[in-house]
Amino acid sequence: MNTDEIWKKALHVWKVGSTELACLESTVDRDAFVRLVETIGKSKGRTAVAGVGTSGAAAKKIAHSLCCIERPAYFLSPGDAVHGALGAVQEGDVVILISKGGGTKEITNLIPSLKSKKAFIVGVTEKEGSVLGTSCDLLLKIKIGKEADEFNMLATTSTMAVIAAFDAVCIALMSYTKYTREQFAIIHPSGAVGERLLSGKE
Repeated sequence: MNTDEIWKKALHVWKVGSTELACLESTVDRDAFVRLVETIGKSKGRTAVAGVGTSGAAAKKIAHSLCCIERPAYFLSPGDAVHGALGAVQEGDVVILISKGGGTKEITNLIPSLKSKKAFIVGVTEKEGSVLGTSCDLLLKIKIGKEADEFNMLATTSTMAVIAAFDAVCIALMSYTKYTREQFAIIHPSGAVGERLLSGKE
C-alpha cells in the first residue's frame, strides 16, 4: 500500500462510521430509549454493564460514563460473574447486557441468575428474536448496516454505535437528574477538565 491508499482507508472508516451513526435516529426505538433513561434516572441501586470482546470494551466505557454523572455503575465481568461476582447485583439494580448477536453464551448464562435476583435486565443487541432479546425486561436494539472492514466482520462501527447510543443516554440523564457542574467538580478534580471546573471557567 502507498500513502494515499492508507489514507483512503482512514477516510473510508470515518465515512462508514458517520453514515451508520446518522442512522441511529431512525433505528433506535424512541420509547425504549426514553424508558432506559427514566429507569436509570429513577434507580436507587447501581447499574452493572456486561459484555465480552469489543462489547466488553464498550461496557467498561459505558459504566465509567455513568459514574461520571453520578449514576453508580460498574463493569460486571461475565467470567467472574458466574463464579460469585453476581453477588454484587442486588434486587432492583439495573443490569445492561451487551451482545451484538444476542446469543453470546457468557452473557446469556447470566440471565437466569439475574432474574432470580430480580434485577432489571436491559438487552442491547441487534437481534430482537435472540435469547437476550426475548429474555430482557427492556430491549434497546442497536443495528448497523455495515462494519468498516472489507469482510464486514470486525466489530468497529457496531461498537461505535453502542457507545454513541449510551453517550446519548448519559447526556439525557444529565438533564433528567438535573446534574450540575458542582457535582462534576467533586468527582473530577484532576486533569484539564478538573482544572476548568474548579476555576469556574466555561
